[in-house]
Amino acid sequence: MPDATDAHPGLDLDRLRRHLDRERPGLVRGPLTAELVQGGRSNLTYRVADGARTWVVRRPPLGHVLATAHDMGREYRVISALAGTPVPVPRTELLCPDPDVLGAPFYVMEDVPGIPYRSEEQLRAIGPERTRAAVETLVDTLVELHAVDPAAVGLADFGRPEGYLERQLRRWAKQLAASRSRDLPGLDALQEELARRLPVSPAPSVVHGDYRLDNVLIADRPEGVRLTAVLDWEMSTLGDPLTDLGLLVMYSGRRDADLLAADAAGGAPGHPDTAEIVRRYAERSGRDVSAVDWYTAFACFKLAVIAEGIHYRWTLGRTVGEGFDRIGAAVPGIVRRGLGTLGLADAPTGSRDNQDRED
Repeated sequence: MPDATDAHPGLDLDRLRRHLDRERPGLVRGPLTAELVQGGRSNLTYRVADGARTWVVRRPPLGHVLATAHDMGREYRVISALAGTPVPVPRTELLCPDPDVLGAPFYVMEDVPGIPYRSEEQLRAIGPERTRAAVETLVDTLVELHAVDPAAVGLADFGRPEGYLERQLRRWAKQLAASRSRDLPGLDALQEELARRLPVSPAPSVVHGDYRLDNVLIADRPEGVRLTAVLDWEMSTLGDPLTDLGLLVMYSGRRDADLLAADAAGGAPGHPDTAEIVRRYAERSGRDVSAVDWYTAFACFKLAVIAEGIHYRWTLGRTVGEGFDRIGAAVPGIVRRGLGTLGLADAPTGSRDNQDRED
């Protein structure tokens, strides 16, 4: 089984080639090479090539995998189901649930052309008009996703929409408990306030769960920009569509030095402000977005938990790639933003922040 000392941690090319030759004869025609695709903070993503074609291999991180996280079968299923809908997704090639091949389940999909825009600098390079068009296309694609009939694409049983928000709060609290290794002032207070103000969900839809500009590919062509693929479906389910909107709003705010680098793109010239994003989504989807602040604060809570999990894996030496050493420092700023979105500048007195972690 591969380990962290390999040239490509988590990816044994010989084992992968033998598996592909057995399951998809003729797919691979030459020796395989691979490179780690930078930018992902959770699942490991590799670009694999045989000299003529390229594919993408996705697998869970090297360690600390929670029972409901990093489900490769779930990602593979939703991407396959959305093929043929207005939502652009890569073509899937193969799912391998057997952990004996690469040390964990994985799947293979086509390598789609396009750029995941992660920074203000990248967007400045394409100019304000194309930046605006890219973000508007991002919003419009989210509307298309939420308009998909789950039953029509074989996803009627993809989740349990009833009680979705309550379960989400419990799930992320549980995930925080599994990754918690230090005091995090305000995070428990944010969770409590979200529970107290829980909104009534609209009709359910397919939810991406991590929808933002750097989780899609944008092709910058002479005739204009085009969204070529929505990626990173590991958190997808059936649930409240406004959770996707809240997360997009959070990531589209202007840069905050305390937040993760992915939030930096919001300050680029031409980037629509959050009010424009919410208005465009509301007009094109016909949904009531009056509770968007709650959903944005919930997105902050979820991101804080995710970042803390990444920080915890980094302290254990179980991350691959650059930038993981800075993730932990971002968590307090994310918490402050969540509290501020709800009108709370500081954690209320009586929060659980200083109680024993066993609670």
